[in-house]
Amino acid sequence: MSEDTRPLPPGVTRRPVVRYTREGHLAPSEPDTVAIEEPLDIRISGDTLAITMRTPGADRFLVTGFLFAEGLIHSAEDLGALAHCGRPGEEGYGNIVEVTPAPGLVIDLEKVGATKRGTLTTASCGVCGRRSVDDLMASCTPVPPGPALAASVLARATEHLRTLQPNFARTGGVHAAAALDERGEVLAAFEDVGRHNAVDKVVGALLLQHGLRSARASRPSTSRATVLVVSGRVSFEIIQKATVARVPVVASVSAASALAIDLAERAGLTLATFVRDGRFNLYTHPERVREG
Repeated sequence: MSEDTRPLPPGVTRRPVVRYTREGHLAPSEPDTVAIEEPLDIRISGDTLAITMRTPGADRFLVTGFLFAEGLIHSAEDLGALAHCGRPGEEGYGNIVEVTPAPGLVIDLEKVGATKRGTLTTASCGVCGRRSVDDLMASCTPVPPGPALAASVLARATEHLRTLQPNFARTGGVHAAAALDERGEVLAAFEDVGRHNAVDKVVGALLLQHGLRSARASRPSTSRATVLVVSGRVSFEIIQKATVARVPVVASVSAASALAIDLAERAGLTLATFVRDGRFNLYTHPERVREG
């Protein structure tokens, strides 16, 4: 079976492309594999909370992680039901998710803020409307010191990520995020066109499959997530999501913004950047990393 007729995995599709060659010629049009980007309308009891542009797939994890990061839920027990609206085959099916809170729980949509509710949250946005580190830290509890992480585990963190990016290998057009335990074992990993969406999917999986709970939950968290690995630049919203999820170490293939570094310092997170080829740079809380 040729590459052109081979079934594609979820999250990618084909479009025609004309390539300009090194020899100075325009090659004939041929199919190319590209990432899918579609809107997801997140609704709470019928009201639109946000619309995010994402790669379809793992929507249950994406929505759960998004609600958790925004402080609207504190554990999996806060979710009553979460399902796509409509019927398979109908136009738009799969792009609307309806969330029903657990019995007795009222989700306050105003917590998200007027800048996000009912508006488009793009694939690079994340925490639109957040104005400062002080605003965020007022609603987040700093991450406790926790056990020391071996430097060798941290140095190999992004190697795990590369093996978990099949859609990036095909398209070059998606980000990835993964959660590792202190031994470097992968707990959850996802790809998405949006950096913050990939992280939300990982956090949602930690909630639904690994016992993650916020500091405000009635029962303590049982999640073993120690490192959040991301494929792109570390920005403010990535650190925000790691802080809420109580993941003490963030590792990135790329750089970090100044605001992300400031928030990581305040939140008690260890931030490692340019984690590649067995090396990394530590910007905050290096005491959490031990040689070995």
